[in-house]
Amino acid sequence: MIISEIYEYLNKLSPFYLQESWDNSGLLVGDFFSDITTIVLSIDVDEKLIDSLESNTLLITHHPIIFGALKQLDFSQYPANLIQKMIKKNISNIAMHTNFDQTHLNDYVVTEILGYEISCKDGFVAYMDVDEDFDAFAKTVSQAFKLPHSKCVKTTQRVQRVALTTGSGCSLIKSVKADCFLTGDIKYHDAMEAKSINLSLIDIGHYESEHFFAQILQKHLKNLGLKVIIASSENPFTYIY
Repeated sequence: MIISEIYEYLNKLSPFYLQESWDNSGLLVGDFFSDITTIVLSIDVDEKLIDSLESNTLLITHHPIIFGALKQLDFSQYPANLIQKMIKKNISNIAMHTNFDQTHLNDYVVTEILGYEISCKDGFVAYMDVDEDFDAFAKTVSQAFKLPHSKCVKTTQRVQRVALTTGSGCSLIKSVKADCFLTGDIKYHDAMEAKSINLSLIDIGHYESEHFFAQILQKHLKNLGLKVIIASSENPFTYIY
């Protein structure tokens, strides 16, 4: 099967036009006429993963390896060092980022990982009604994402309506219509802003909330008759207890 056929299948599953204007989802490395027999799924591209792949593999990732404009390819620097290895091994890459967030990832995390029903959706934000004690809810959330601790901004003792955005969603704080927001990459000033508007936060991690990408997509790609492997890259962070 050639890449263009796989791309069209992915486009029907999660249309690439849904991606944000700042995003770079789509075919990033390779060409549409390459013949593919093996697909590998991962949240990211890293050197260890590339070294483990066979030549002529299609790597489908959540995060784009090429995000901003590339003005030069210095093979001693990221991401050119990884792109060079990919080209030498004829490894193609398609990224499915913000389009997949909207169509699949947020829904899956709410229903399959946290076990709640989605009460409504607004773009990248999925809402659920929980009506639980905040501390107990925070512990449940941390356990679901296998986090070493609960990093929270607590503005109320009870949680009623919860919003969730996987990955890094703090730019949405002002528009969230809930009393608690679950997202990753929460910074100090995000916490200060949330506290000032009485919005509780629970940090669910970036990698931890998005690494489900591969297992979600694998279920759909099995219908193509190709070998599909989950080989998620490793979390770049190490927790020392």
